[in-house]
Formats: sequence, C-alpha cells, structure tokens
Amino acid sequence: MTTLAPYRRITVKIGSALLVDGDTGRLRTAWLTALAEDLAALKAEGHELLIVSSGAIALGRRLLGLSALTLSLEQNQAAASAGQIALSQAWAEALSAHAITTGQILLTPNITEERRYYLNARTTISTLLSLGAVPIINENDSVATEEIRYGDNDRLSARVATMVEADLLILLSDVDGLYTAPPAKNPDAAHIPEVPTITPAIEAMAGGAASHLSRGGMQTKVEAGRIATQAGTAMIIAKGTEPHALRHLSDGGRHTLFHPAQSRAQARKRWIMGSLAVSGSVSLDQGAVKALLTGKSLLPVGVTKVTGEFERGDAIAILDPDGREIARGLVGLDSDAARQARGKKGAVVKEMFGFGTRAELVHRDNLVLLAEHTEETQ
Repeated sequence: MTTLAPYRRITVKIGSALLVDGDTGRLRTAWLTALAEDLAALKAEGHELLIVSSGAIALGRRLLGLSALTLSLEQNQAAASAGQIALSQAWAEALSAHAITTGQILLTPNITEERRYYLNARTTISTLLSLGAVPIINENDSVATEEIRYGDNDRLSARVATMVEADLLILLSDVDGLYTAPPAKNPDAAHIPEVPTITPAIEAMAGGAASHLSRGGMQTKVEAGRIATQAGTAMIIAKGTEPHALRHLSDGGRHTLFHPAQSRAQARKRWIMGSLAVSGSVSLDQGAVKALLTGKSLLPVGVTKVTGEFERGDAIAILDPDGREIARGLVGLDSDAARQARGKKGAVVKEMFGFGTRAELVHRDNLVLLAEHTEETQ
C-alpha cells in the first residue's frame, strides 16, 4: 500500500517558492509538468484532488516589472491581479495535457468563516469534484488587505481541506517534514516522522518563513496542522522542490504525518453539538423519529411543525412528538421554505423549489442523535 492509498479526498498546497523561480520570477514549467503527471496518476487511482496554489503575486511581479522585495499593498494587489491569470492558465494547460479540467476558486476569509458563503463555496467545490474537475484555489489577493486576509496559504489550505471534508492535506515544502529544530540552522536537528498530537513542544520546534516568496514557514504549517487535525483531516508535510514530489511521497518518501485528533465524523458531530447555536427547531411525527433512529435523513414529509427563524446551514433542534429534543442538525432549507415544505414528499419539494433542491431537510451526514437515543439504536 502506498503512503497516499488510504486517503480518498486529498488537498495539496503548493507554495510560491516551488512554483516560481525565485531569481527569474518565471514559472518552473518542468516542475509543474512533472507534478501534473503525479496528480493525473493519483486521480486515475480514484483520488479526488483539490489544489491550493500560491504564485499569483510572484508571477505578477515579473509581468508588471515590480521588485520582488519592496511592494506596497496596492502593488501587491496589482501583481496578484495580473499573476492570477497566468497562474490559472499554467494549471489549466498542465492538467489539460492529461484530459483533466480545472476550475478556479478565489477565496477571502469571510467565505470560510461566514456560514452562507461557506456553504456556497463548499457546494461549488463539491460540484466540481463530482464532475471530475480539479479545483485550483487561491486567496483573492487582488482585493485582500492586511486586515482582511488569511495571511498565508498554509492556513487557507487547512480551511479549505476542512470545509470540503478532505481526508488528507499535503503541504509541499522546501523541507521533508518537521524537525526538532530548523535543519538549515542546526545540523543536529532530528526528523520527526509522525506527530500524534500537536503539543506546545511541537509548536516550539517551528521556525519562520524560508524566503521572500513565502509568507509562511514551519510555524504556519504547524498552525495549519492544528486546524486540519482538530477537524479530523490528516496532514502531511513533504519536500516538494524536486520533480515528481507526489510520486516520491506516495512511494514512501520521507515526510511528517500529523494524525487527526479524531475521525472527521466525530469532529463534525462535536462541532454540530457543541460549537453551533441552535437557531430554531422542527417537530416530527413518530414515523420520522423511527427513521432517524435507524440512521436515515430527515425528510420534510415527517415534519409537523417549524419553529424559529433560520437560514440554510444553521443548526436546528429536532424534536419528537412529545417536544423532547432527540437530535440536532444542519438544515438544508431556510425557515420559510421549511414551513412550505412541511409534510410534503421529496418530489413535491423539488417541484416547489427547483429540481436542484435536495430532498432532505437535514441530511444524515449533518445530523447528530443525542447520546441517549444513539444508545437506543445500538
């Protein structure tokens, strides 16, 4: 079994220093061609792939004749605007050689932090994946400011990986993993192959940014690891400077694996139960209660009452006929639509709201039974 075989959905983060030559500001075309071959091979094996790619500003600097070291905010934004076109074109050409279609997604922090935008972005990315495309994702640096930005694509990639429930996040770097100290400064630094838990001692081992092309460094990679692993996504830091970095990793090349703190399902359930305020509730008939207790989704036909005001994606309480809470979940319709759909079958609901509408009011993947009811089903 290869290193990457256990992971179905993989997010790969590519830094500027890997994709763009630091001396010339030009794309490392041969390196990208080799990486595209690796990505095509992984896709052929059944993996779903997302790419979080830096490089727009680095490419735009050369295109606009700007210095690599001293850019104002406005110059950075202009460079990102020009460079993003070149970056998207490079990825499209590299992957189209393997009959792979790409889609571009540009994000700003409000998109992953505000629920409505989060759901829309996740739906777009999930749809691209379902159609066999590879999303190419970057921060929208052409409009981002120091106050409103992720700050680096390590953290952005972790947000993306958790948003789409990726099984694995790969950070390709200039080093082959985490060391007990920065290896460039300390020849006695020891490589750490696995990190079961990110502790203060692990955080203390991280250093700063490696080059003028990078905003991040090992410190931001460890921070990304915390975001990813707490949500149930494993993370790997591996060396990406040489051609065929993913092939080398898959074949057992040295890396550091950060284990997820819990399964994605456990993380999601804890998040739904403990991190989200309930915005409303729905009451069910006995048939719908029985369906939920056997692992089914909540359908509108079983809903007898809708209480409160909520938006699609909000957390709601799910009540039995006696008014007792038996579950919580993320609702697929807003409160007005839920009231209209109450008691109706899926086909009718789809006809009411459009055939792109899901039949479930709360999908089972977004539903958590309260502990006492979980025990009843065991």
